[in-house]
Amino acid sequence: MRQIFFRRGPCALILMTFLFALPMGQVAAQAMQEPAPKGSPAVDAKDPYENWNRKVFRFNETVDRWALKPVAQMYRDFMPGFADRAITNFFNNLQEVRNFTNSLLQLKGESAVVAAGRFTYNTVFGLGGLIDVATAFDLPERPEDFGQTLGYWGAGAGPYLMLPLLGPSNPRHFGGLATDGFVLPSLWDNVESPETYYARALQIVDKRADLIPAESFISGDRYTFVRNAFLQRREFLINDGRVVEDPFASGDDEDLMLEGF
Repeated sequence: MRQIFFRRGPCALILMTFLFALPMGQVAAQAMQEPAPKGSPAVDAKDPYENWNRKVFRFNETVDRWALKPVAQMYRDFMPGFADRAITNFFNNLQEVRNFTNSLLQLKGESAVVAAGRFTYNTVFGLGGLIDVATAFDLPERPEDFGQTLGYWGAGAGPYLMLPLLGPSNPRHFGGLATDGFVLPSLWDNVESPETYYARALQIVDKRADLIPAESFISGDRYTFVRNAFLQRREFLINDGRVVEDPFASGDDEDLMLEGF
């Protein structure tokens, strides 16, 4: 039963997520455009749940400060630079399967070819993905996730959400995150093996460690900075790097942290 679920489940989940996220984003956009009742406090259209989001943000900051960041800092202090890069490259190489799949779903043939080429080069010539030889062959990464796929087919982003432990998101992004996170375990030999969870933990710590240097660029209100950086980054990805009018920017240098999202 479990094998059948993992074989057939992803297709059903992708369809369900698309059917759910498309109307949800549209309804949320319409709701944010409706005028607030008289006497009620003003609501930011891009962040209508800011009061709740800030509470979740403080919770996430506390968990990060006392648990995740100390481990990530220790990782940076003791992990040799070449080993750190190799681990990052390895996990990035696994993401090429996600990039390839979502490129096909978005009818982006060139991006699909690039993703397939990167995975092949890095796996065969890069010692299983430990070395990023594809970039040297002029094949830079083209990140594509299912949230971008939903946006490509017209799903609205919906309101900004700060999720416990997962961080900044919105309905479209979370739907894509859930779908990609469900499909990707098939890349591992045995999803029930303890080694799988050790690898996932290493991936999280490695990602958090890579973000530590970028923290020095945060200025002003941390919540606002992270929110604007996330929204800018998602718009950048949805529009394939095309510069569009950014309704979320406040004039700060949020783009310095965009790669972290």
